[in-house]
Amino acid sequence: MASSADVNILMEMGFSKNKAEKALAKTRYQGVQLAMDWLFAHEDDPDIDEPFEAPQGHVLGAATVATVATPQTDGSGDVNMDGVGEPEVSGETGETVQQAKSVKCDDCGKLLKGEMDAQAHAARTQHSQFSESVEEIKPLTAEEKAEQLRKLQERMKKNRLEREEKEKQDALAREIQRRQSGKMIVNTKQKIEEAEMKKIAEQRQREKREDMEARRKVKEAIERDKAERAAKKNKPNVSQTAAAQPTPAAPAEKKTYNDCQLQIRLPGGDTMNHTFSAKEPLAAVRLYIEMNKPEFGAFNLRQNFPPKVYQAEDYEKPLDQLGLVPRANLLVVKK
Repeated sequence: MASSADVNILMEMGFSKNKAEKALAKTRYQGVQLAMDWLFAHEDDPDIDEPFEAPQGHVLGAATVATVATPQTDGSGDVNMDGVGEPEVSGETGETVQQAKSVKCDDCGKLLKGEMDAQAHAARTQHSQFSESVEEIKPLTAEEKAEQLRKLQERMKKNRLEREEKEKQDALAREIQRRQSGKMIVNTKQKIEEAEMKKIAEQRQREKREDMEARRKVKEAIERDKAERAAKKNKPNVSQTAAAQPTPAAPAEKKTYNDCQLQIRLPGGDTMNHTFSAKEPLAAVRLYIEMNKPEFGAFNLRQNFPPKVYQAEDYEKPLDQLGLVPRANLLVVKK
């Protein structure tokens, strides 16, 4: 029989009035024990703290009539309450037999309020023998309430610790998975960067070898030209020995030049003047500019008149063959 006393007992155990009323209503007002079991099973429900409205037909604190059954068990272990709760009449005197006020577990002697309590007790303890009892379940004493409250707190603490441990394990598993995924991404990115760096390094080495080979060819050409000029300078002058002898007049020959005076106009408007050997290749002029103006980077040489942009094959030709002797103007054009 449900009353305001059941609500007060649950409130003394630490539950709010709203939760106590809701738990009693959900368990059909079958007692404090079933209400506690329901609260433990639904303590994590999102609507557990929502305001409770009592269903129509139930008034908290009012007495309700309940039939008390004699629980029986079948082969499956379920409690059977058939035919229990009907008042018995004596056949000899016609007097009504005293109505049962509780259900007693014959296995352990515990008194239970009704069918719902008996079924819950059977499910928890696996006990199967129940009978009616005229004994009335006494209200809990202060010590019993304190013990119930202690057990309740221990059970709530255990449930909370188990939930926290499960959440901790789930968080740890998620963190491990996140780290593994991050490590895989980092390794893949690192491999891509290493391959790109290797490709860039190979490209630079190839360009460096090509540049060194071009410089070597230019230096060799310059050294050959210097050797030729030195040989011409040390050759004896035959014309001086034959100066005393009269020679017949000969037709004038085309004058040859050994040197080439170049004026080189730079991109900023400045000019460079330098004298080269007529036999030096155009690559020597380019090397001279690179050594004095390394900040220019890649560039081409161009002649304004007649207009001409020198190509790669022109840089191996001597200056006199390119028509730049005895003097000429060149323009530096950045690539």
